[in-house]
Amino acid sequence: MSKLEPLLLTQIAATGPLTLDRFMAECLLHPEHGYYTTRDPLGRAGDFITSPEISQMFGELLGLCIAQAWVDQGAPSPFILAELGPGRGSLMADLLRATRMVPGFHDAAQIHLVEASVPLRAAQKAALAGHSMTWADDIQTLPDDLPLFLIANEFFDALPIRQFTCHIQGWCETIIGAVEGKLTLGYAAPVDIPVLTHRLEDTKPGEVVELRPEATPIMARIGTQIAAQGGAALIIDYGNWRSKGDTLQAMQAHAFVPPLATPGLADITAHVDFEALAQAASPASATRLTDQGALLARLGIGARAEKLSRGLAGEALKNHLSATQRLTRAEEMGSLFKALALYPPHSPAPPGFD
Repeated sequence: MSKLEPLLLTQIAATGPLTLDRFMAECLLHPEHGYYTTRDPLGRAGDFITSPEISQMFGELLGLCIAQAWVDQGAPSPFILAELGPGRGSLMADLLRATRMVPGFHDAAQIHLVEASVPLRAAQKAALAGHSMTWADDIQTLPDDLPLFLIANEFFDALPIRQFTCHIQGWCETIIGAVEGKLTLGYAAPVDIPVLTHRLEDTKPGEVVELRPEATPIMARIGTQIAAQGGAALIIDYGNWRSKGDTLQAMQAHAFVPPLATPGLADITAHVDFEALAQAASPASATRLTDQGALLARLGIGARAEKLSRGLAGEALKNHLSATQRLTRAEEMGSLFKALALYPPHSPAPPGFD
């Protein structure tokens, strides 16, 4: 039993079952026993590996994409360069290295990292040594009077979800209860959920729809600022255009585990509903959803991979080619991960999306 599990059982005994979003929030962000607040989960020694940890090309290409969008909007100065959930800082470090020759870009950029994890903030500080940056717990605390150029890679999948099963009498919400001292999934009685009324058109009894309440104000802030001040946002995650099905999952030591098995010790996530993100970001314009592999191909990963392969041999070359394939092949991360971009209504879409 994890240290968090008895606390959750006590809470359930006192106040009743937990909704899934409350359960996820406790598991991920509990101040003493939360997954993200107590560890660095990334890398081979952690529980999962993200694209920036697989290859420098990922951050480099997205960085040049952001820089070109900045140039296309007249190279505004100053501007906010922000990342949501920056992990170890690898993506931002690669972005800054790739854009150092873009005239004026670094001088104009005010770097802001939205990060709740103390261990990861320490890793980011080390990775970005030599750069001035500001940390924030919440995107709402970022300056709102400047253009916003933002990247969020595997950020939204970790935000807590609520899960509803379609029923002939309404929607039954997934809840976490306890049976004989063990956490157990259950369902609340069916009720009407106004925000899901439109989903009755494409769901049948027994089918599941997931909502991510915390994503709405975040996207509203991003979209409002980009529409009013300029900027662009690149959002990369796994998911699809519209939520459907039970996608809750937990990962520990690079393997899937039951989501209720070790609360606080496993990463708990769910697929992202990109349609909901795009709608919440109005009045900013949103691109069509594109596969990560297709986006990286348009941004030039083939040429960059070929250049980096020069001089490599043996195991180093093998690892480089494997990393390139992992990022781009459809059967690996190439089609599982999707990308969405936001931009001002009267500006061109960021490169790779148009």
